[in-house]
Amino acid sequence: MIQVKPIYLFLILLSSLSFSCADVQKPNPNIIIIYADDLGYGDVSFNGGTELITPNLDKLANGGVRFTNGYATSATCTPSRYALLTGQYPWRRKEARILPGTAPLIIDTDQSTLPKMLQANGYHTAVIGKWHLGLGSGQANWNEHISPGPNEVGFDYSYILAATQDRVPTVYIEDGDVVGLDANDPIEVSYDSNFDGQPTGKENPELLDMTWHHGHNGSIVNGIPRIGFMKGGQNARWNDEDMADTFLNDVKEYIQLHKSEPFFLYYALQQPHVPRTPHPRFKGKSGMGPRGDAILEADWCVGELISVLEKEGLLENTLIVFSSDNGPVLNDGYNDDSVEKLGNHQPAGELRGGKYSLFEAGTRVPFFTYWKGTIKPRVSDALVSQMDFPASIAALLGIEADFQDSKNLLPDFLGESTDGRENFIMEASSRTAFRSGDWVLLPPYEGPSINTLVDIELGNLTDFGLYNLAEDPSQQNNLASTNPEKLEAMLMDFKNVRGEYKTSDQLELK
Repeated sequence: MIQVKPIYLFLILLSSLSFSCADVQKPNPNIIIIYADDLGYGDVSFNGGTELITPNLDKLANGGVRFTNGYATSATCTPSRYALLTGQYPWRRKEARILPGTAPLIIDTDQSTLPKMLQANGYHTAVIGKWHLGLGSGQANWNEHISPGPNEVGFDYSYILAATQDRVPTVYIEDGDVVGLDANDPIEVSYDSNFDGQPTGKENPELLDMTWHHGHNGSIVNGIPRIGFMKGGQNARWNDEDMADTFLNDVKEYIQLHKSEPFFLYYALQQPHVPRTPHPRFKGKSGMGPRGDAILEADWCVGELISVLEKEGLLENTLIVFSSDNGPVLNDGYNDDSVEKLGNHQPAGELRGGKYSLFEAGTRVPFFTYWKGTIKPRVSDALVSQMDFPASIAALLGIEADFQDSKNLLPDFLGESTDGRENFIMEASSRTAFRSGDWVLLPPYEGPSINTLVDIELGNLTDFGLYNLAEDPSQQNNLASTNPEKLEAMLMDFKNVRGEYKTSDQLELK
């Protein structure tokens, strides 16, 4: 029997321990996507705004990678949310458009999604906040369990509003069931006709605490007229002023409950979408009316979220993404002083257009990634899209995944590269435009040049638009006629990505 001297035994044990420690891998990071609703590029002070100060967002943006060329795929909400979760351009799916509250789920239950991928790789997954991707298989019965929904496309837990705050049904839905529903007071919902005896904003203005400007003159809930008609469910109806607190408290509880395992949280803020109903704590704080107050409320919510992560010791192991589903809009259906009290504030910054528009402000939005101790602060001009998160997160975790249009931009999101995408297609109400490098191409579209209801340029040009964003970020100088070679090259690249197609007004790209 060979005798091992004590000193050698100690060295062997020490060596073994060293190898064991080297083999221990850091736990997979928690992932949180914070998604604002209708927040413009210039609505935040970290992008240079001076009239609204957003200190909590600024701290994260300036401590991470702040993107100056970060895009939602679309200038409206549903399609951008579809692309974020599926990694697929929304123009590939005709159902990916602004949906009524009664629309069926537009994500196929057998489709690859970001939460489904994470769920299959050890993550607990949750969506809390605005959904607006449809529920059920069409005309859901709100008095029974609603399926399919978020839980069938990868979310272990969901606490949502079905569509938007200005649409019926005005109830919260938790894991497919309406919260607080009284079986003796069933919910009925219609987007076609009102129910007998139910007041509406159009016929009963004396019952309104917030008056409508256009489109929002259906059922009245909490003194606010909505899009669509609803009857019943009185005990289940939300209190608009408490909505931000309701979602935030659920976020806090979720983090505390799942702090011992990797989690993915999609925190979909409702601010500053209409109706803007900030809690009384924030009323009057901005001096810009409810829209400005709602943005300050959203910033506070983000600060509260960070405080919970710090308290639970999770901040250094959590990747945080912040962005918005589309650009800004002021008067979007209610008389709420958003225009009258705007002052010197520029919601889109120097960009042209806004929500609903093919111009830059429709899809170029506030955008940053933050990971304390891992991501070093920098400002990046890389061209990136929210649609690229599924492939990039797969790369982060070493997961084999196939998302049709999502690109692996992990080095860009971690601040290790500024290469970004080569090109990108943005969309607004089935109309598409093309960005490649510093250049953007807008095809001609028939229709009004301005949506007069919201006072936003739509990007419907009578001929091609060609802009060099590096020299002309406000898109004031159309170079299509003076640079035909570049126009032809852009158009060819556009067709290679988008394919031959007719625009919605039947104009052909030639």
